[in-house]
Amino acid sequence: MTATTAHVDDAVRRAAAAFPAWSRTTPAERAAALLGLADLVEAHAEDLAQLDSAEVGKPITAAREEVPGVVDNLRFLAGAARVPATGASGTFAPGRRSTLVREPLGVVGLITPWNYPLLEAVWKVGPALAAGNTAVLKPSELTPGSSLRLAELAAQVLPRDVLQVVLGDGEVGQALVAHPLVRLVSFTGSTEAGSAVAATAARDVTRVHLELGGNAPVVVCADADLDDAVATLVPAGYLNAGQDCTAACRVLVDDAVHDAFLDAYAAAVRRLRVGDPADERTDLGPLVSEAHLARVTGFVDRALADGAEAVVGGHRLERPGWFFAPTVLTGVAADAEVVRREVFGPVVTVQRAAGDDALLAAANDVEQGLAASVWTTSLRRAEAFSAGLDFGTVWVNDHLTTVSEMPFGGFGASGYGAELSTRSVDDYSRVKHVMTRA
Repeated sequence: MTATTAHVDDAVRRAAAAFPAWSRTTPAERAAALLGLADLVEAHAEDLAQLDSAEVGKPITAAREEVPGVVDNLRFLAGAARVPATGASGTFAPGRRSTLVREPLGVVGLITPWNYPLLEAVWKVGPALAAGNTAVLKPSELTPGSSLRLAELAAQVLPRDVLQVVLGDGEVGQALVAHPLVRLVSFTGSTEAGSAVAATAARDVTRVHLELGGNAPVVVCADADLDDAVATLVPAGYLNAGQDCTAACRVLVDDAVHDAFLDAYAAAVRRLRVGDPADERTDLGPLVSEAHLARVTGFVDRALADGAEAVVGGHRLERPGWFFAPTVLTGVAADAEVVRREVFGPVVTVQRAAGDDALLAAANDVEQGLAASVWTTSLRRAEAFSAGLDFGTVWVNDHLTTVSEMPFGGFGASGYGAELSTRSVDDYSRVKHVMTRA
């Protein structure tokens, strides 16, 4: 059922009514609830994986592999809830004692995308609850199943109305963002939609946390271990059919090794198995919707019309379902649409550049700044590129790996704020200075 504005208003007001009691719980009590939820998610892992696989179209093996990370994140945040993070008290003016207090915000609105429904829900629900907030979650209308199941499980360990779910499209999301009782909105999605969220939130000076589009560059230096790079970057480019904001979709290769890399990379992409997501042998399933298939097809068709070459793929697969062939494009210009904008599909561009300076300049020459990787056997190069790449996460000889202990967030058009780590709890909190005169 699609929520109405009245439904959104009711959910927010119920969350607001539940906030005073929940916010006064101790960190230990909130940690116990999160640990209980982690246990329930672990016990229902197969059910949750099947829901995401069926709705997103991701291979069941990939959906199953996501659940342990979700469980780990909940358990990490249970610990983070109990870690003071406001700094020491002290005397900074004569006869006065200063103390910093971290407080929850109130009701937070959480809007999640369709590509990782369970993972993204937990990345937001976990720190929001750990900080002592109540939450209203709006999953994508395309993939609500695992979020609803998560809420059902959470109801077994949380007080009534602490976590609620409303269903619907962008209009429902905008109603949530615009509600005067919502104190923070955390949104993951496209840069365009994030800008609209921020504009709506600004009317009430509502805090905003944005994790927006990515267009991840992969820098392959002249001294890179090409076998290792190919073995890692092919799954990193096509996992979830490339519907990933950190997908290794924009590969920049030094002239000295370009041809050797491209030959090996293209051969590996040709070996990917496209098929039924329920088949454990499948590497790529279908795209999430017919509309998204049309969007990806449009990107590739325009690129080919502008002179790009499809070394692999380049077309929709003639079979039932929303399948697009794993695609490798070469001969694309630096200002090409397929390079500048996020395709969000199984499409990877491979470009050549002459030397480290040109590689770095090409990598940074986009508006998005979410994630990047560099491939080199030189410590000097690794340090230089890590410092020079203007992205929130930089992997060296790796791509896609995230851990609960380290923050994940972007720069520029990729938004601001942190998922994961204790910083995510800080993002869902406010700090109050209390000064007492002796």
